[in-house]
Amino acid sequence: MANITDNHPEKQSVETHSSIRIYHNPACGTSRNTLGLIRNTGVEPTIILYLETPPNRQTLLQLIADMGILVRSLLRPNVEPFATLGLSEDKFSDSELIDFMLEYPILINRPIVVTPLGSCLCRPSEQVLDILPNPQLGAFTKEDGEVVIDANGQRVAQ
Repeated sequence: MANITDNHPEKQSVETHSSIRIYHNPACGTSRNTLGLIRNTGVEPTIILYLETPPNRQTLLQLIADMGILVRSLLRPNVEPFATLGLSEDKFSDSELIDFMLEYPILINRPIVVTPLGSCLCRPSEQVLDILPNPQLGAFTKEDGEVVIDANGQRVAQ
């Protein structure tokens, strides 16, 4: 069973089989913060290390459709091979962009979270709060020191 802090007696037990999935890169601070916000609800999500196990074409297309975004919106522009492939140019079809993401999963922006309430590219990480079915169980501070959730589990206004 996953651990959560015990300083809140009203906390529910942690769910070990979750309907929440996160396409995660542990080297990414935004992805780690998003995972932390999910865990702060008492849920351990299914973690998909998408660089090691990239989604297939059908899954990637479904994620894009579920998020209601353009294919290009899922591209991560500040990584290689974005510039090398000339992806900043608007000359590629959606199918070609998908091909590049499948060949080079690092081009897929992250983290992507799927819950029963929806799917979201969680940049910034707080966007995950809009699709989490369970409330926050306590305080949460991002790695950069920004307080996102107060001790009562309420979102801090920014």
